[in-house]
Amino acid sequence: MSQGSRRQPAGLSPTLAKLNRCLVVGVLNVTPDSFSDGGLFSDTNAAVKYAQDLIQNGADLIDVGGESTRPGASRITTLEEQKRVIPVIKELTSLGIITSIDTMNSETALVAVNAGAQMVNDVSGGLADENMHKCVADLNVPYVLMHWRGHSTVMDNLATYSDVVTEVVNEIQIQVDNAIKSGIDRNKIVIDPGLGFAKNPEHNWEILKKFNELHHLNLPIYIGASRKRFLTDFAIPRGSLEPKDRDIATSIITSYVSLNGAWAVRVHDVSASSAAVKIMNLVKET
Repeated sequence: MSQGSRRQPAGLSPTLAKLNRCLVVGVLNVTPDSFSDGGLFSDTNAAVKYAQDLIQNGADLIDVGGESTRPGASRITTLEEQKRVIPVIKELTSLGIITSIDTMNSETALVAVNAGAQMVNDVSGGLADENMHKCVADLNVPYVLMHWRGHSTVMDNLATYSDVVTEVVNEIQIQVDNAIKSGIDRNKIVIDPGLGFAKNPEHNWEILKKFNELHHLNLPIYIGASRKRFLTDFAIPRGSLEPKDRDIATSIITSYVSLNGAWAVRVHDVSASSAAVKIMNLVKET
């Protein structure tokens, strides 16, 4: 198996920058309608307690999101998004917990970073908000730029490719070029191939199969496969529709992408992925 070289973005806190391994990002959805944990952490106190548990179980940072991007999800107002995420980010920051903001909105990115978030995770890669790249450039923080073709209500209809890996790499390159033109420091850009976003299961598997082609972009790689629909056939019990039953499959993917040079994985079950990363580090050292 070819092992890609791991890159990390500039601008990380010293705590994260010193980690010589794939980072484990804990998912915290402060939403009523996310596909896996919607409604469980809409209360700030519950969200903060859960984030603390994620850190205790091996998360390196917490990705806080206030708008669901599950297939078919409806948009919410920026005001509502901020109402959900900002109190959580402020409280976690006061506790010394590193956070990123999962948002497609430049206004939310701005307020969240000012509240303490240290990274912007934009699943649209700047395509949903024309002001996002300029905002991130001004904020001067690491920026996760994901491959994206359209919002949740239409993305399943956009899963048409003749060569998914080549097209995803080329489309990410265009997004990266636009981000740099807007003033974002290239050294602070992280790319995400967007597993499950405008992609059918066979597209996701092809991207994973040819994972090392993502390294051609010469940027850190961020992977979000956790509990997604394409893992259903590998759920325990097999074929289960319950998202949490896809955690074993998720941790296997964590092992694979960690061994092949991913900078970070975004997961729900941080304990399993944290263990997987540590095992892969031992494997590489032998």
